[in-house]
Amino acid sequence: MAEPQQPNVGFLARANKLALFFGISYAVVILALSQPFIQRHASYQHALRLPWGANFNIPESFGLAPGKTLPLNVRTHDNITLGSWFILSEPYYHSMRTQSSLPNAPSLEVVEDAIKSSPTVLYLHGAAGTRATNWRIQHYSTWTSRMRVNMFVIDYRGFGDSTGTPTEDGLASDAYAAWDWLMAHGARPEDVLVVGHSLGTGIASKLVARLARENVKPRGVALLAPFSSVTTLVETYDVLGFPILQPLQSFAWSRKLMTKLVVDAFDTLSIIQEFNVPTLIAHSRDDLDVPHSHSRTLLDRLLDPLLPPSVALPPGPGAAVTADMFKEYREALNKRQAARTALVKKVELPNLGTIEKFDGAYGRVVYVEALYGSHSRVGLQEGIQDIIAETFRLGTFI
Repeated sequence: MAEPQQPNVGFLARANKLALFFGISYAVVILALSQPFIQRHASYQHALRLPWGANFNIPESFGLAPGKTLPLNVRTHDNITLGSWFILSEPYYHSMRTQSSLPNAPSLEVVEDAIKSSPTVLYLHGAAGTRATNWRIQHYSTWTSRMRVNMFVIDYRGFGDSTGTPTEDGLASDAYAAWDWLMAHGARPEDVLVVGHSLGTGIASKLVARLARENVKPRGVALLAPFSSVTTLVETYDVLGFPILQPLQSFAWSRKLMTKLVVDAFDTLSIIQEFNVPTLIAHSRDDLDVPHSHSRTLLDRLLDPLLPPSVALPPGPGAAVTADMFKEYREALNKRQAARTALVKKVELPNLGTIEKFDGAYGRVVYVEALYGSHSRVGLQEGIQDIIAETFRLGTFI
């Protein structure tokens, strides 16, 4: 008589051990990421000083034209030294070449004259790498040429050849120090466009909000591939294709814990309504790092004060909703949608994407949702550059 088949005890034991191993490993990773030192390295990735071994005193070695860029240092109020470059606009650079022999680098006097001659972009880059990273160099080359602007770029504290360690308040101070440097060397606020990319959008937003509180108005602000806040971003952020924090979204207590554990939040959503200048937001649909829904959220926050008030339904599961309450809610929703349709002009550009424009409280608000550009190269799209130039009166649109 055949003996009854026994379950595969060995397989189950190995599966339990494997599950226990992964559970413990996951807990260790989460615990590690909750530590400020590790979390900041993961967020800023400033230890990736790409390109390795860079000599920032020779910007020509990264592809910039001879004598077009002045390497310099900016000092912050807390005595941090920021490695920086001032890159001349293409028209000014060529006019300088015809007037004199080509120097190794433009003098400070030349830079000050360039500041008075052309608008300047204060460019705040994203996480990882340095101001010499290849695709950032491409931005400087194309923007100074196509938009005919000077560009002032800094490496934040802890990045590149800058001293110090990055923190949210520290990076905000770095951007303000760069702004102060431009003002001290002859720039007028209305001639400086603040541009942030990725992490730099959080920094740019803090700078523009601070300037607004000081009643200072730059030419405008452009946010390329922004996130609404780091807290929201980490909820769905992928590490090598794995949404590492997604399992914690199933529990209310773990979501609250995640919010408390985020050290540097860069909460642009909470301050974007403080902007007192024209604003452009650009994001590509094929961005795998920061979903373009973040830009949509920021756009909605800018638009909200211009719409009729909304009506909220009672919060919480099981809350009683009467027919009159729901009717009032639907009517308010329809009014807001009708007002939005009347306010926002939407245009589809073939092979580029969608443009939405409306007049905000402090000037034009433009949102570009590009078909292409991924995360790092949305600002390299010539169509995007032309929209930036038109919005802020740069290049041929002056």
